[in-house]
Amino acid sequence: MEHKPETTDREISMPVITSSVDKIASTMMEYLEAGRLVPGQRLIETELAAQFGVGRNAIREAMQRLAARGVVDLSRHRSAAIRKLDHAELHEVLDVAGAMTGLAASTAARHAHSSPFTGEMTSAVQLLKEAVECQDDELFSKARRQFYRALLLIGGNREIQRLFPAIGMHIIYSQFRSTRMQMIRLADYGLIHDAIYARDPVAAEAISRRHVENIRGEVGRIYKQFSAPSSTA
Repeated sequence: MEHKPETTDREISMPVITSSVDKIASTMMEYLEAGRLVPGQRLIETELAAQFGVGRNAIREAMQRLAARGVVDLSRHRSAAIRKLDHAELHEVLDVAGAMTGLAASTAARHAHSSPFTGEMTSAVQLLKEAVECQDDELFSKARRQFYRALLLIGGNREIQRLFPAIGMHIIYSQFRSTRMQMIRLADYGLIHDAIYARDPVAAEAISRRHVENIRGEVGRIYKQFSAPSSTA
């Protein structure tokens, strides 16, 4: 009988960096989550090649990988840019995120009793609290990645593990930053954690879907705030 190796956390959302292309793509994802790159920002090949100390071919391949994940928009006549969601795309991403996050959470709740990764989720929630207390956005992003990595590992569904990282929530969080958004995530992740530990797949799915709707509501508030015409004296 053929033995299939177990999936590890590094194989899901934090792949082993085996080349300069992997390192470039991984670093740019970290920059996006930390706010060092923003939606709509142009990415100049020559500047990136100098920054990373590589040739332009490596930069182009990294851009292709990021484009496949929905992070970068490529154009034949203009330089690549960090993807910026329009109003319709925003809601399309949230629709998919609601379904996928609910499925991932309910799957994790069904498998929590036998998973060795539940402790990683607990430590991620604690790290999220510390990040909010310290107002450390980079730590919050790191803890969020750990939370979802644990969620996917607990569930153990390889197809969800393959598809989940491509959902464009990282673009939404970068495009619509707010303190309220961070507090929503902190509160909802705690509730998702509790439902998974209670091994309640129905509650885990419902809370996860509600979390995405809470994000939709906050994004809508921010969108209206910045699209409303300015009042004049």
